Amino acid sequence: MALVNEHYLKLKAGYLFPEIGRRVRAFADANPTARVIRLGIGDVTQPLPPVILKAFHEAVDDLAKGETFAGYGPEQGYDWLIDTIIDKSYRPLGVNLKTSEMFISDGSKCDCANILDIFALENVVAIGDPVYPVYNDTNVMIGRTGEADERGYYKGLVYMPCTEANGFNPAFPEQKVDIIYLCFPNNPTGAVATREQLKGWVDYALKTDAVIFFDAAYEAFITDPTIPHSIYEIEGAKKCAIEFRSFSKTAGFTGVRCALTVVPEELMAHTAGGEAIQLNKLWNRRQTTKFNGVSYPVQKAAAAVYTDEGWRQTKEIIDYYMANAKIIRGGLAEAGLTVYGGVNAPYIWLKTPHGLSSWDFFDKLLTECNVVGTPGSGFGPNGEGFFRLSAFGHRENVEEAVERIKKNLK
Repeated sequence: MALVNEHYLKLKAGYLFPEIGRRVRAFADANPTARVIRLGIGDVTQPLPPVILKAFHEAVDDLAKGETFAGYGPEQGYDWLIDTIIDKSYRPLGVNLKTSEMFISDGSKCDCANILDIFALENVVAIGDPVYPVYNDTNVMIGRTGEADERGYYKGLVYMPCTEANGFNPAFPEQKVDIIYLCFPNNPTGAVATREQLKGWVDYALKTDAVIFFDAAYEAFITDPTIPHSIYEIEGAKKCAIEFRSFSKTAGFTGVRCALTVVPEELMAHTAGGEAIQLNKLWNRRQTTKFNGVSYPVQKAAAAVYTDEGWRQTKEIIDYYMANAKIIRGGLAEAGLTVYGGVNAPYIWLKTPHGLSSWDFFDKLLTECNVVGTPGSGFGPNGEGFFRLSAFGHRENVEEAVERIKKNLK
């Protein structure tokens, strides 16, 4: 008799975004003439930039010729892509990395989950609340937690409240933890961490011998020059942090799939007997065992992002989305809503009006405005009473959605 992994059964509800999809489909089936505008899931809408697309096509053509055909590539990624990222994206920040410290993958969502493979279940894990659901749910799935309580908190995880009062930047955990998830610019709140705040986290991790999982998937959307793009801009971070980055939103690769994870060679964890182990070597072993690498054409397309023309075209699309964010933020504020984010991140985090719950506001926007967003409660208990809108939309749809919301809230 085959047995299931019963830890999956602890998950009390379907993953947030499929539930949104279910509700939207039900509404659309009942209202076939309604023109629904989707600003919920953070999927990109603009096509790939021409330079990236050209590199993609050329790489596919390479596969048609014997002299340029590429089969299995290195599981860690091609050196020519890794070295390009180090030179073009990290070195300008004053961050020097080795080729062996970067691993190319098919998504930061995957890496944020798969990184748990190299850490013992006995580790105490701290996550924000609200938080990207993958951090919470994958820890449940592997068996690190008990059942969820009435609030939705799982026994065995330490939750760090991210609230209006603390500017959606959590305080240090009150108890000893071993792993800390940080996401800046933040999904869902759009908050960023200053250099001083990140230094505080690095100092805390070094002092307590903890490891930081730093999700920097939205670093390309930072507009404030004083805000760090990488945790490695902070002295000592290589001894305590793993960083995740993604091409999904930066270069429109949500369907193409490419990301990277940095595991510095200085970063150590320990066996139960106290022996120091290099996490870089463990992650390398995990990847070479369970992953066959990102395809050659995708990596060629990713490398084209960092050409002068490729970055100019990519930046134009980033600016387009951030202009959308400005429209949403300004329009909602004009309608009298309290709004956060949308300045250094492509997400707008708004307070639901009139004391409505997050899902009630979702239903109100869907049925009365035909606009789809994301209920804040889906990101954790402290997300209740808040709502996330995404700037990843076509300009005309964004403008119309804002006008519909403003009209409805008058």
